[in-house]
Amino acid sequence: MILFKRAADLTGYLEKQRAAGQSIGFVPTMGALHQGHISLITISKKTTSLTVCSIFVNPTQFNDPKDFQKYPITIEKDIVLLEKAGTDVLFLPQVGEVYPTGTNDLENYDLGSLETVLEGAFRPGHFQGVCQVMQRLLHIVRPQHLFMGSKDYQQCMVVQRLLHLMGLPTTLHPCPIVRESDGLAMSSRNVRLDPEQRFFAAAIYATLQTIRQDWPGPVAPLVEKATKMLEEAHFRVDYVAIADRNTLQPVRDGAPKAVALIAAFMGEVRLIDNLEL
Repeated sequence: MILFKRAADLTGYLEKQRAAGQSIGFVPTMGALHQGHISLITISKKTTSLTVCSIFVNPTQFNDPKDFQKYPITIEKDIVLLEKAGTDVLFLPQVGEVYPTGTNDLENYDLGSLETVLEGAFRPGHFQGVCQVMQRLLHIVRPQHLFMGSKDYQQCMVVQRLLHLMGLPTTLHPCPIVRESDGLAMSSRNVRLDPEQRFFAAAIYATLQTIRQDWPGPVAPLVEKATKMLEEAHFRVDYVAIADRNTLQPVRDGAPKAVALIAAFMGEVRLIDNLEL
């Protein structure tokens, strides 16, 4: 595995690889890696001839500064995991490499209704930050294929819109959620849960399964039942939603192509998950 810290060096290296006919896959991460991330590396290696992973904790996508400060950093462990997975290239930049002119007065992107529903509503500015960093990383790497976990369902939709806005020929691959044995979606934030919180956190997936078992049915009672389940498991709920898979707009009772989405706090740790219905 080759490690790059400078954007210009990475871009020059990848230009040579493209000229040699190599197809490039890209897995952007914020570190604190787990097997969910490694599954993206594995899928990229099966799809492309050269896999690039980035580790960069992007300051512009945290609408809560405390969340940014508490984000887990495990670089040495991450490097070992990436090497074992056969990653070809690791990009490990400082903030100044990604934002050479600073992080003030950055551009805004037209994300339509994606910025006003669910995560967009509860985390104002978050998706602008996602686009700001992804636009820069995509310009540096210019991959043919982009691999992201579908746990961040709405984020995948935002990045797909960004690719359209940028006019890039990159193909986005939303990849399956990797779960713990009790169903909890793997997340870098899980390490912040204490043992008791970790036990109760599995209720988020059990709640999604209950929604799917009861679907199709009236939306309002399903959401009310799911919210109660989460609260009984000591979650503080931001939202339980049943939405259209393609737009994330609310659906009518029993509509086809729906997805159930949950965001809720376990203590100070905010967890998200989803399940297609």
